[in-house]
Amino acid sequence: MAAAVAEPAAVFGCRPRVGGGVCFVGEREVLHAAGAGCARLHTEHRRQAFLPGREKSRGVQALAVSPDRRFLAVSETAAEEPALTVYELAAGQPPRRRRALAAAELPAREAAVSLAFSPDCRHLAAATGPPEVVLAYWLWDKRRLVAAARLQAPGGGCQVSFSPQDNARICITGNGYFKLFKYSEGTLKQTNLQKGKPQNYLCHAWLSEEEVICGTDTGKLMLFDNGELCWQTSVEYRKPPKKEGGTTTREYERYSEVSCELASEDNGSQQDFVPQISAVAAYSKGFACSCSPGVVLLFEKTEEKEVYKESQEIWLPQDLFTTEPKQSRSQDITCICFSPSEETMVVNTNKNQLYMFTMPSTDLLKEKSSHFAYLHFPLHSASITGLDICIRRPIVATCSLDRSVRIWNYKTNTLELYKEFREEAHTVSLHPTGLFCLVGFSDKLRFLSLLYEDMHVFKEFAVRKCEECSFSNGGHLFAAVNGNVIQIYSSTTFENTNNLKGHSGKIRAVKWSADDAKFVSCDTHGAVYEWNLLTGKRETECVLKSCIYSSIALSSDAKIIFAVGSDQTLKEISESSIQHEVPAFDVDYTAVAVSHSGNMVFVGTSLGTIRAMKYPLPLRRDFNEYQAHAGAVTKMSVTNDDQFLLTASEDGSILIWKVYDKEGGILKREKEVEYAEEVLIMRSDIEEKSQAMLDLQIRVKELQTENDYQLHLKDMNYNEKIKELKDIFTQEIGSLKTKHQILQAEKEKQELQHQSQLSELMNKQAKEMQDLESDSNQKLLMENEKYQELQVKSQRMQEEYEKQLHNLEESKSRTVEELTVYYEEKLNEKSVLLEEAEEDIRQQLQAHEEIRKQIEEDEDQEILDIKIKYERRLVEEKESNLQLKGEIGVMNKRLSSLQKELKERNSDIEEMKLEQQKLQDVIKSLEKDIVALKTEIEERANTIQDKEKHIYDLKKKNQELEKFKFVLDHRIEQFKKKIGSCENDTKTMNEQIHEMEGELERFQKESTHLKLNITQLQQKLKAADHNMHKERQKKQNMEALIKRFKMDLHNCVGFIQDYKKLKYGIRELYTKYVQQLDMVETEEVDVDLQKEYTRQREYLERNLAALKKKVVKDQEVHQAAYMRIMQENVSLIKEINDLRQELKVAYTQVHDLQSTLRLTKKKQAIQDPAPSSELLSSPAVLRLNAQKENEKIIEMQQLEIQYLRDQIREKGQSLAVQPLLDGMLPKLNLERSHKTQQQ
Repeated sequence: MAAAVAEPAAVFGCRPRVGGGVCFVGEREVLHAAGAGCARLHTEHRRQAFLPGREKSRGVQALAVSPDRRFLAVSETAAEEPALTVYELAAGQPPRRRRALAAAELPAREAAVSLAFSPDCRHLAAATGPPEVVLAYWLWDKRRLVAAARLQAPGGGCQVSFSPQDNARICITGNGYFKLFKYSEGTLKQTNLQKGKPQNYLCHAWLSEEEVICGTDTGKLMLFDNGELCWQTSVEYRKPPKKEGGTTTREYERYSEVSCELASEDNGSQQDFVPQISAVAAYSKGFACSCSPGVVLLFEKTEEKEVYKESQEIWLPQDLFTTEPKQSRSQDITCICFSPSEETMVVNTNKNQLYMFTMPSTDLLKEKSSHFAYLHFPLHSASITGLDICIRRPIVATCSLDRSVRIWNYKTNTLELYKEFREEAHTVSLHPTGLFCLVGFSDKLRFLSLLYEDMHVFKEFAVRKCEECSFSNGGHLFAAVNGNVIQIYSSTTFENTNNLKGHSGKIRAVKWSADDAKFVSCDTHGAVYEWNLLTGKRETECVLKSCIYSSIALSSDAKIIFAVGSDQTLKEISESSIQHEVPAFDVDYTAVAVSHSGNMVFVGTSLGTIRAMKYPLPLRRDFNEYQAHAGAVTKMSVTNDDQFLLTASEDGSILIWKVYDKEGGILKREKEVEYAEEVLIMRSDIEEKSQAMLDLQIRVKELQTENDYQLHLKDMNYNEKIKELKDIFTQEIGSLKTKHQILQAEKEKQELQHQSQLSELMNKQAKEMQDLESDSNQKLLMENEKYQELQVKSQRMQEEYEKQLHNLEESKSRTVEELTVYYEEKLNEKSVLLEEAEEDIRQQLQAHEEIRKQIEEDEDQEILDIKIKYERRLVEEKESNLQLKGEIGVMNKRLSSLQKELKERNSDIEEMKLEQQKLQDVIKSLEKDIVALKTEIEERANTIQDKEKHIYDLKKKNQELEKFKFVLDHRIEQFKKKIGSCENDTKTMNEQIHEMEGELERFQKESTHLKLNITQLQQKLKAADHNMHKERQKKQNMEALIKRFKMDLHNCVGFIQDYKKLKYGIRELYTKYVQQLDMVETEEVDVDLQKEYTRQREYLERNLAALKKKVVKDQEVHQAAYMRIMQENVSLIKEINDLRQELKVAYTQVHDLQSTLRLTKKKQAIQDPAPSSELLSSPAVLRLNAQKENEKIIEMQQLEIQYLRDQIREKGQSLAVQPLLDGMLPKLNLERSHKTQQQ
């Protein structure tokens, strides 16, 4: 069979961050970057065409369409070299390449990030990215670079465009620069001067021949006229509207025909961010710009002062079919374009999505806030990790790292089903019926039912990070990869029937044979195993440790295995050995697929290309290669009828290829495939829809009756109004007729008057004409006489002026002669001075020549000396050179030996690199396991933190209780010091404190007991709900059983005349329903148990409510006691402060008494110590008695102070541990007071 040919039939994907990434090539045709090329979409008929890039293209960097929509310019990177291509877009024909500019012809070694055509479509402007921005001006039709300019930019993007009417005027903007260039005389000359602080200009657009609107990263719109700033405004950051109508959902369903699940809304509030003008585009009424994520603002020109005013805002639709609906509006709009008639606007976002908006035809239809709709379908925004097809339906399932699973129809090129999950999806497999699918997520493997409008999770399996899964061809089994083990499950019972162990590396691919008897797998350690599912053992194996396999494929008879991996070859394996290897020619093969006829082999590469080969595999480079994706091909598959090839890539794009033979004919199968059209739907959905239909029908009938009644009332009202109007109009017609007759009579009178007045006016006019003619003749005669007099005066004046001119000429000639004589005398004087100066110069030249000769002689002598000196040095250098040559020979020998060692080391390094690659793959898999374990650790750490918080709260409560205890103990001790009679009260207070502590402990025990009871009751409630659900299911089953029994019984009653058939039917009924009847009897017994369960549940709920009330009362009592204790604590602190003040007063009194005692002692020492009998009189005795009394008083006070000091020390030692006393009662300086007492 001839080699197969593949043509792209549809592409689902969009490449973000492309300069001019979306543009109109017709009124209904949109062109956008997709994969490694461009996709052309008809918005009305939904036709698609794919324009592939150049060979080894890594994706489109910039696009531009000429103003007449005839030419397309594409900038891309091919084989790590920039390339620029211009295509001709003919109507109804595929694009034709007109000119291709290679890397050698481009002024920069980087691909252009922005392109623009001139108004006459002959010139092309291209700009490269920072840091060195190169602006190139091409005459593209002749492949000639006309001029170029270089700019320095710190970073960011740049944009280039032509003036709409001037072919030689170019605008370029970027981070820190806004420049206007004019091409003249073979160069690009800047025509504007940048004033003020430089801005980061993100985008711009021409509004007219002189005006340019620019947008900055700070939300400013700046209008320049001939390079001068003439208007600017700041746009605020916009938040999406809170409420929306139902139009968004209806439009989404109309354009995408997708059924998905409504997830819970995001409760997080959106923060205010700095606005950024990320895109701007001009149209006839003004311009459109995007200042915030998810919104486009329309500005229209006003008549007052040439100012633009905001007229409308258009929002991206809130995607109601994702887990985070509000996040769909957080997309940055990177490109805006209008159709030629400005009826449609299309935008591109940074998340690979395309939206469209139909512009309102009049201002009456314009709303303040509107919404976009999807241009085609919601597309994948991340790498596609899984792809699979089925037999019974023309659908393909894909999953991606954007956490979505999508079902596409490759016959109609539509998206049928779509759902987003909370975890990343790594693999997907469709059941042969197309009604079920398996999806491997990072936490579990899920078995999904593909319903009419949803994906229902039917069963979950505890398989973490399942990166490969596959249904068998019969659908009765499926395989799931769990680490290094392949687990085989039954699709009906979901039991694990077999475990295939033996792989040491990460399993990358699994395949079933056509009869499901064999199973093939490959891993990253270079092993390809063939398993026997009956025994669960390996039948054959082929191990090549130097290769990391990425994909395998089986022939239809399961005898040949095709495998690709990291060694850049396609291997044909059979009977445990590699039979044939096809080289990949310096590229890695990442995916492989085989047609069911066995005649075609398709291979995907790491560059995103697709290669189609015939079987047997060619030895030379004999295959067709197609540019498809901008990233490595991850998955590919051929449909069962060999009509289509499906490929997916890391760039998030999906391509559907139509497969032909070499002559262009469609490949034929022996039997035409008939696809099933049935779908699954939940019973609850049908019931809801039927109920909704009934409600709507009832509502329609009610509305019809209401409308009929309202119409009848309106008819009656209108008939009455018509009668009234008819009477009014007949009266008005009669009055108008009379008025008409009166007016007609007045008209005749006025006509007669007018005729008489007209005749009078005609007579008057004739008389006035005669008078005017006579007057004008007299005036003409007078003017003629004046003219003749003036002519005589002019002749006289001319003669006088001629005489004056003659006199002036004579005076002029005299003055000229005098001036010539004067200046000739001066000339003679200057010539004499010149001759003298020349003689001086000659003398100076002679002296200069003599000096020069002397200098030359001195320099010749010096040159001879230097020559001798350097000749000696030259001899010395030659000798040293000979020595160095010998050393160089020795070094060359060493160098050769070192080169040999280097070669050996390089070979070792290559071996180490291969080992390193293997280890890196192992490390990546281990890192993913580490991430999963870290998430588990974080969850456990969160639970530990919650428990620690609970313990900390309990400790705080305990500390507060200890503080209360300490305050009460201190108060009791103070009462003991003051009053002895208060000891009984203090004892009672201690007893109360102990009782309160006991109550607290009891309350804590009761609260813990209540919590345990609550948890037990909750568990019982859950169990009861579960049992109730089971009982309801049983009830439904029994009702269905009874219905079936009634139907079967009705059928048996039909055979009542034929007793044999009746007997046979009754036997069948007995054998069929005897088991179900036993189940019904058991269910009747279970009714009593259910009643007992409900009675106990009600009793427990009543007890729970009573316990809750008791807990609330106990909390109130505890709160009151707490407040009372705090009040007592405050009063005790006040008493302590009063005692401190009294103690200070006592210290001052003691100090005063001690000072008086010292004074008395000094006075006694001054007096005569020898007592005489005469001096012993009564006043002296009295004085001695007073002194003794004072000393006794002082001693008594000192004893009291010492007693108080001892008590304070004891209390201070016992309460030094408590932090509260340290904060409230400062330490008393007792040592200082003791020293003062001793003095």
